[in-house]
Amino acid sequence: MKQSRAYERLVRKLTTEVLWIYVARVLLESHPLKAYEIKKRITEKFGMRPRTMTTYTVIYRMSREGLLKPVKVDGDVVYELTEAGRRALDDAIRFLEKVVDYLRYGSERT
Repeated sequence: MKQSRAYERLVRKLTTEVLWIYVARVLLESHPLKAYEIKKRITEKFGMRPRTMTTYTVIYRMSREGLLKPVKVDGDVVYELTEAGRRALDDAIRFLEKVVDYLRYGSERT
């Protein structure tokens, strides 16, 4: 069944445009990972295939904001989620839950 363009835009905005949430979630349940491993896990877990450059850009921005910590291991750079990254992910999930509750049940449940 073909989806509407509005639905396709929603999916794009809740995946590619907030890729940091998926990066954080993958790192929350994994040991530190290389950037390409993060991208691979996102594809495996969520079925989306973010562009490599987009993934690397998001990882760089998250590191710059203190949400990820780059660590050198055997000459490679791996990334781990910081405490600030965990809090940001928790805040994002609570926000999304609130939005879904409002959309599903209306203002009386928010």
